[in-house]
Amino acid sequence: MQVPLKVTYKNLQPQYKESIEGEVNTLAEKIEKFFPAIVSCRVVVGMPHKRHQDGNLFRATITLNVPRKQIVASRENPFHQVNENIYVAVRHAFDDAARQLEEYSLKLAREVKAHDLLPHGVVTKIFRSEGYGFIESFGGREIYFHQNSVLDGFGKLKKGNEVRFEEEEGEKGPQASSVKILRKARAYHRRR
Repeated sequence: MQVPLKVTYKNLQPQYKESIEGEVNTLAEKIEKFFPAIVSCRVVVGMPHKRHQDGNLFRATITLNVPRKQIVASRENPFHQVNENIYVAVRHAFDDAARQLEEYSLKLAREVKAHDLLPHGVVTKIFRSEGYGFIESFGGREIYFHQNSVLDGFGKLKKGNEVRFEEEEGEKGPQASSVKILRKARAYHRRR
């Protein structure tokens, strides 16, 4: 975590604070191993009311800040019998937080589309009459492509276009297939 774990205790007697502190730290370490991108974690453990007749009921709330989202997990139903045990309330809140983190990480994984992982480059040479050209990848390699590989039409392609492509090994070295135009050619001017 970029920000150290912060634990707040509300309406708790000292014996509860001492006994639960190690459990909170252990569970926070486990959740960070599961999702290392956690920026900060704030845990609030407490008793909403002192209820001497029915026993003590505990509440645990976890607030996690992760990239582009805040996740809040809470076990605060005062009528839920499980919350009579402070350890169970804390574990259930961490379980809820882990479940929400899992859903969030799956959502993030779906946002990374396969085409974003394809190589990018710039068209450096076009031989229109012969029907082929070359792309310079952002890694500095020169890659051949044939006119039939250009998805948007070979005639639309211009020197300087930024393209995305799939690379495969051809007879004479690397060649691009499925070339897709990303941006039109730009004229670069030097300012003096």
